[in-house]
Amino acid sequence: MTQAGSQPLKIAGITGRALVVVLIVLAIAAALPLVLSTYQIGLATEMLIFGMLAMSIDILAGFAGRTSLGHGAIFGVSGYVVVYASSQAGLPWAAAFVLGMIAATAVAAIFALLAVRTSGVYFLLLTLALGMIVWGICLRWTQVTGGENGIRGDVRPAFLVAHRSFYWAVLVATAIVSYAMWRFVRSPFGLTLLGIRDSESRMKSLGYNVPLHLFVGFAVSGFFAGVAGALYAMFNDFVSPSTVALEQSVEGVLMMIAGGVGTLFGGFVGAAAILTLENVVSSYTERWQTVLGLTFIVIMICAPDGIIGTLRAILVYRFRSSSHISKPRFELRNRKDTS
Repeated sequence: MTQAGSQPLKIAGITGRALVVVLIVLAIAAALPLVLSTYQIGLATEMLIFGMLAMSIDILAGFAGRTSLGHGAIFGVSGYVVVYASSQAGLPWAAAFVLGMIAATAVAAIFALLAVRTSGVYFLLLTLALGMIVWGICLRWTQVTGGENGIRGDVRPAFLVAHRSFYWAVLVATAIVSYAMWRFVRSPFGLTLLGIRDSESRMKSLGYNVPLHLFVGFAVSGFFAGVAGALYAMFNDFVSPSTVALEQSVEGVLMMIAGGVGTLFGGFVGAAAILTLENVVSSYTERWQTVLGLTFIVIMICAPDGIIGTLRAILVYRFRSSSHISKPRFELRNRKDTS
């Protein structure tokens, strides 16, 4: 059998086994609204949206080595544009949704122009400052943003008003966007970002335009954050300065870290873990933030690679251990046969 014939069958870049797993996960996720309460459906919808935000941050942090604290602002700008365009300008929901994504991508491009030539803590602080500027504009530009009162409007179309219908729509959008992000980071461009993360100087010496690659990566990441922000605006039918506040960025980064930096899909695991913990613990005590902080400390100590990263490392270790143990037995058996 030739090497090409021994390669596993791939559909849209996904191996058959992985495709089966994805379909099973999607089927379970699609069936959840049939057994969950209205409140739980809303919580599951929020997990999908924030998981998408965490994944968009991971494109920069996990694959380009640049952790952004400005993605909450990008996320919120999309939400503001969607609500304003639908409630104040009277545009159809689809047009408002597209405008929100365009606005988020434009803001991300502006952030990128100012930040891509920095790295490490300087990149972190610069994106933090840019996010605070957006928050200040949303807080003070009361004629457009409503100031502290925010903007409220009926963004969802009639066929998405029901909680189940909207959840399924968000699930479909999440599946499409997640696949697009996965293909992006596995493309030659995404591999170039990995090279920049590992050794920026070497990529420059090989002739790659590092600032341009980081600019495009930041803009694409902002586009996906904008999709999440537009869905969040439709979910809440409301936006306020808290939507673009630093807390949104920090929460997205924490979800990414809890799931596993560089795992991409760990964002969903981190979002599910953090939002579940917030809602469960806050129902028992007012000091839920202390419990949440202690939980993060435990994760950083016991699972520094995040939940998905740690599980992957355990599986790889067990696989290698079993292969290492079985190999000498095979060789010993062959020796006995030859003797």
